[in-house]
Amino acid sequence: MFENLTERLERSFKILKGQGRITEINVAETLKDVRRALLDADVNFRLARQFTDTVKQKALGQKVLTAVNPSQMMIKIVHDELVELMGADKTDINLKGNPAVILISGLQGSGKTTFSGKLALWLKTRHNRKPMLVACDIYRPAAIEQLNILGKQTEVPVFTGNEGENPVTIALNSVKEAKRTGFDTVIIDTAGRLAIDEQMMTEISEIKKAVVPSEILFVVDSMTGQDAVNTAREFNARLDFSGIVLTKLDGDTRGGAALSIKAEVNKPVKFVSTGEKMDAIDIFYPARMADRILGMGDIVSLVEKAQEQYNVEEARKLQKKIAKDQFNFNDFFDQIQQIKKMGNVKDLLSMVPGVGKAMKDLDIDDNAFKNIEAIIQSMTPAERNNPAIINGSRRKRIAEGSGTTVPDVNKLLRQFEDMKKMMKTVSRGSNPLRIPGRR
Repeated sequence: MFENLTERLERSFKILKGQGRITEINVAETLKDVRRALLDADVNFRLARQFTDTVKQKALGQKVLTAVNPSQMMIKIVHDELVELMGADKTDINLKGNPAVILISGLQGSGKTTFSGKLALWLKTRHNRKPMLVACDIYRPAAIEQLNILGKQTEVPVFTGNEGENPVTIALNSVKEAKRTGFDTVIIDTAGRLAIDEQMMTEISEIKKAVVPSEILFVVDSMTGQDAVNTAREFNARLDFSGIVLTKLDGDTRGGAALSIKAEVNKPVKFVSTGEKMDAIDIFYPARMADRILGMGDIVSLVEKAQEQYNVEEARKLQKKIAKDQFNFNDFFDQIQQIKKMGNVKDLLSMVPGVGKAMKDLDIDDNAFKNIEAIIQSMTPAERNNPAIINGSRRKRIAEGSGTTVPDVNKLLRQFEDMKKMMKTVSRGSNPLRIPGRR
């Protein structure tokens, strides 16, 4: 995400590289380029100018003038201002009420329905909530069917109301049903249009008045840039929503909506959505997003994703196996499954500082482990437990069974042995599976 903006900002900071100190002249040159980068990212001119003016004021302070590394100092100032622009700190979702009612709003095609399903799963698995999805989009063909499919995938019930009922009645009845059946969270998916119209705004305003939600989330397609900001402004004027959700962030190479929307409507971005998978949802952390925009990676988020899949007892068992040189292909296969659960491989690698830029032109999809998995699954139980018995004839059979070649099998076996040696060496000195924050 934000590849174009990251590249442009890196070029801007090169102006200061090799300079002995920050001066008004080289600051002006750098910030002129930064402003262009923001405009190219679809940040409006007023906000881009305001941003660079603030950075200039701070950059020309006495302490900065005597800085040893002007380029790094400028990066830090820009980073801090990006964080401030996007909201300074994360904002938690409001789950007050019995049940807590969350109203989902936005235009058609923004990803409202998919996000509703993702949010239900997130609340269920991360917060131990008991959510119910509510289908109040009675106009879009297959909208109710889509929500039902998502409900089955997430194992969350969907309240659809009776034929002929209007969305306000459906919403009211869903809250009554949730109280009666013990559900503590109601997520109402509302209708959208291709453009803002009076009927849509009146209807969602009436739903808001009827159910008095604890949280109103405005869902917007981040790839629409300034259009997203303009739509948010109009929705906020009518709904006074409490938070923003940026969807399709994995496809956004510019970043204009993420940078501008909080400053324009003075409402926090609470969630970001990156992909079609139901677990592809994250809390929005301004500081971490600023890190990624400036090419610094996002190690904290990567560790958190690992912690979600981390099992202390299983890790201890695995560490003992590594120490005794008993790590086998069954263990390796299990570790691949854990990595896959963490999300898109390219997105995970982009969180490692410096790796994102190196991978910019590489096409890494979710099938990155496909051949490795096929080879392991073509092995017999005995071969997985003891790879040393895999001779020439076995390698040929494994290659044929997995749809790969003998060189592919040989390569995996070599890599596996190298990995085992490395893991054993590391395990002698410390716990190789220890994740920061875990004891």
